[in-house]
Amino acid sequence: MAAKTEPLHFFLGANTPQGFVSRFDQLGNADKGWRCYVIKGGPGSGKSTLMKKVAAAAAQTEPEMELIHCSSDRNSLDGVILPGRKISIADGTPPHTIEPKFPGAYEVTVPLFGCWDDDKLWLNREEIIKTSRKISGVHEYCVRFLTAAGSLLGDSYRMALEVTDKAKIGRYATAFVQRELGRPKVYAPQDQARFLSAITDGGPTLFEETAQRLAKRIIFVEDEWGAASRLLLTAVRSHALKAGFRVVSCYCPLAPFDKLDHLFIPEAGVGLMTVNKFHPVTIAPTRTIHARRFCDIESLKLRKKRISFNARAAGQMLDQAAKLMGEAKLLHDGLEEYYKQATDYAKVDELTDRFVKKIVEGERDA
Repeated sequence: MAAKTEPLHFFLGANTPQGFVSRFDQLGNADKGWRCYVIKGGPGSGKSTLMKKVAAAAAQTEPEMELIHCSSDRNSLDGVILPGRKISIADGTPPHTIEPKFPGAYEVTVPLFGCWDDDKLWLNREEIIKTSRKISGVHEYCVRFLTAAGSLLGDSYRMALEVTDKAKIGRYATAFVQRELGRPKVYAPQDQARFLSAITDGGPTLFEETAQRLAKRIIFVEDEWGAASRLLLTAVRSHALKAGFRVVSCYCPLAPFDKLDHLFIPEAGVGLMTVNKFHPVTIAPTRTIHARRFCDIESLKLRKKRISFNARAAGQMLDQAAKLMGEAKLLHDGLEEYYKQATDYAKVDELTDRFVKKIVEGERDA
């Protein structure tokens, strides 16, 4: 029997200044024979438990299995990706609603609605609706603090960008790729978008163990201002994709569409991780690249007070956002109780057992 391997841990959804941003488009590829099982059900109806059982059963045969955590409840799962089987399983309910584009041909709905008593939920409808709206309100309030933090750090980024030598970063990136990456065994460029970190109900969460699994050589990019690291990681990613590597691009939850926090090239065994006061990392790096080598430090000193203010205020905004995430989690726990009381878990277990057997033991067409 094969030895059990540890899965990779990521987020595919994050609370951001733009609201909840989902990258569930990354669950699989319909054109390459993937199948995505979309679980539909209410809070506490067994969606996460079902996925955890699939993960446990597949652990010995899926060395690259990914567990996708919920950023609102980091102990809960939003998805499981099984690359060896070309199968993904995901919670398809709000805020990461999944509506099938190719029903049956790619997405397969797994409904848990049939396992609960609608009449019991109807009797508690007023509290269910009231609590659901409270949760939405807390999340909206949280977004305001994330927006403020993103704006403050964005201001520091723009100041640093003005005094950053972009040409020097470009030359460094080219030399870095030639020195560190080599050539891929097979030309198969692929860019996988993930969140390695998120603001969660337990505060900022970073999956360091995933970074260590993706790369034997972890190289820190120490950057307190956010300009040099963004440019360097973007340039290295571009070179790596042109060379034919698969890359894992981990975005910043405060700029989820354009700022890379971390970059991994698994086949080359190399990872670049941004570190600063907002990204404390306990991993021992192979070496560290300092952003100041690309910046006009004297010019930055003239902006020191403003940059320091931005960092301090942004930290306070992020602390408040994390507290609100915790508040939302407590409200969600209360909401789950109504659904738990109305759910027939014997039916859920029966459905789950059949589903796990189908996924783990079933044969897939070529």
